Amino acid sequence: MEMEIAEKRTLASAAQAAHQSGISDRALFLSLLLVLLFVLAIVLVLSIGMGATKIGVRELLGSLLSWNHPRVGDSVILFELRLPRVFASVLVGAALSVAGLLFQGLFRNPMADPYVIGSSGGAALGAGIGLFLLPRFSFLGFGSAAAMAFAGSVGSMALVYCLARTGGRVPVVTLLLAGFAVSTMLSYSTYLLVVLDDNFGLRTRVLASWLTGVIAVPKWTQLDVTAAMIACGLISSYPLARRLNTLALGDEYACQVGVRVQRTHLAIILTGSLITAAAVSLGGVISFVGLIVPHMARLVMGPDHVRLLPVTAVAGAIFLVSADTLARTVLAPSEIPVGLLTAFIGGPFFLYLLSRTRREYTL
Repeated sequence: MEMEIAEKRTLASAAQAAHQSGISDRALFLSLLLVLLFVLAIVLVLSIGMGATKIGVRELLGSLLSWNHPRVGDSVILFELRLPRVFASVLVGAALSVAGLLFQGLFRNPMADPYVIGSSGGAALGAGIGLFLLPRFSFLGFGSAAAMAFAGSVGSMALVYCLARTGGRVPVVTLLLAGFAVSTMLSYSTYLLVVLDDNFGLRTRVLASWLTGVIAVPKWTQLDVTAAMIACGLISSYPLARRLNTLALGDEYACQVGVRVQRTHLAIILTGSLITAAAVSLGGVISFVGLIVPHMARLVMGPDHVRLLPVTAVAGAIFLVSADTLARTVLAPSEIPVGLLTAFIGGPFFLYLLSRTRREYTL
């Protein structure tokens, strides 16, 4: 009798401890998300106000909230240059970070990034075709480079998926290897187009700038289209995040609990490909955002993809908006390609994180 009572007390204590732990984890998640949203708001205000022509916080908020009417020059800078570029940075940063999170969970590899299955090579070739062969082409407000880069990115990932598919299944390792091979071939194919440049290297310089990653000033119609695609991708990512938690325990276990593994893999690939292609059409090939941001979020939040998803999206937006602000202000009026800046910041910081942790963590 006494042993039964002791067992019940032990079980009750364990249940209470688990409940308190769940509440603590939830509180940490909500607190971190609120802090990140607050930081994002501050970064947005600072980024919009900074540049070759500075706009004060009072004037900025007054213009955005219709408290006062800005001068004509400031109005053009604010609504036609700064706001579209900053919003583009938010979209690209969030999209690349979430795509990196999805692919890291799919491959169970913290070194996976949004370009791991060939999107960068296809985007590079597509942009090259747009610049050199179809310079007058446009679609939904997108220029030839952006439109063809989107098509090339989607096409290359579809090709990789078809090549990796064998017997109705898509082995993850085969998908990874096919992505590497296709991306490499397409990237080097881009250099064949350089010999067609008869415009004193202008198109070559534009292509080189685009390949290093640069947030241009998009039109509002471009932002509408891209925001819709990225929003669809982010919404689709939420149910996939729960399945990634199950897949982390192994494909066999996932099958046993009712997860359709191959369909889940396909859904993750399609969602990650969509938001990666949309991000590439706005910002070119920007490195390290989709690698370092999910990695940092996982170190703080743990392996739960459901909670990692919003944290990663907001943190990615903060990271890229900050990087793009530095890129256009450090050497103003000249600009540094934001991809170079993210590589210079992200590479050493990523190595620093690896040297500090020196431990295994669960995907």
